[in-house]
Amino acid sequence: MKTFILLTKFSPEMYKQLKDRPALGRSWLDEVKSKCPEVKFISHYALLGSHDFLDIYEAPDEESAAKVSMISLTNGALQAESLSAIPYKRFLELVKEI
Repeated sequence: MKTFILLTKFSPEMYKQLKDRPALGRSWLDEVKSKCPEVKFISHYALLGSHDFLDIYEAPDEESAAKVSMISLTNGALQAESLSAIPYKRFLELVKEI
């Protein structure tokens, strides 16, 4: 499994529904689990900055990661980016190879 980082930014309409966030978040997660059962979430964070949420998850490939981003966009996200992440130890091993 590969590790991915999902950065999400709300649409302006979603800010009006912050009190509904627990139900909306659960609905999003249920949809991801239903449509991408191979995806395993590791941790979720709310952010104070240019993005609203950061999710770390594992998926078998980039296509599964793309689905997670697309599901976020169809659930009210203005922006959703899935980034590939390399464990730091592996990064250091790669550095030795160059």
